[in-house]
Amino acid sequence: MKLFYTPGACSLSPHIVACEAGIDIALCKVDLKTKQTESGGDYTEVNPKGSVPALQLEGGEILTEGPAIIQFLAEQKPEKSLAPEYGTLPHYRLLEWLNYITAEVHKSFVPLFWDGAEEEKERAKKILNQRFQFIEDHLSGDYLLGDDFSVADAYLFTVYNWCDRVGVDTGGWPKLKAFAERMAARPAVKKAMKDEGLI
Repeated sequence: MKLFYTPGACSLSPHIVACEAGIDIALCKVDLKTKQTESGGDYTEVNPKGSVPALQLEGGEILTEGPAIIQFLAEQKPEKSLAPEYGTLPHYRLLEWLNYITAEVHKSFVPLFWDGAEEEKERAKKILNQRFQFIEDHLSGDYLLGDDFSVADAYLFTVYNWCDRVGVDTGGWPKLKAFAERMAARPAVKKAMKDEGLI
């Protein structure tokens, strides 16, 4: 399998999950501004959406959208317990968090990354403060689903790390800070970040 990624972007999440699962994936870096792969190819021929991540499967098919990819990767190695068993309430809690992170948190960063007007940026920061405060208030264990790591934690860690880059103050979220430190210490997270040149 091949993961198309941009260092530190949301594609870090499936990269972490692949490392956690022990799945050997090839990496192909993408420049999101030019839509070119590191080998000079047109990335929109891989993913017409032009966004990362994209996962090329062994048969050549392309899977897109981070939450779908991380669930797919988790299901390749069920013995790693990276997602709760399908059909159980914890499984739907996982989906609940993934949907919240992608729709309410991830997308709220857009004006901060893509040169939004100052008014848009300030509004985005207010929204992100509310969204992360909600997560802070609901972190009751080491991870989103309690004491066990799941694929949702890889996604949360990825978007939380964007806060410093765009000037969102994280000082009021001690549980999230501890979560991020715990995540950063995981060997799989260290490997993914090192592979992407982030550490």
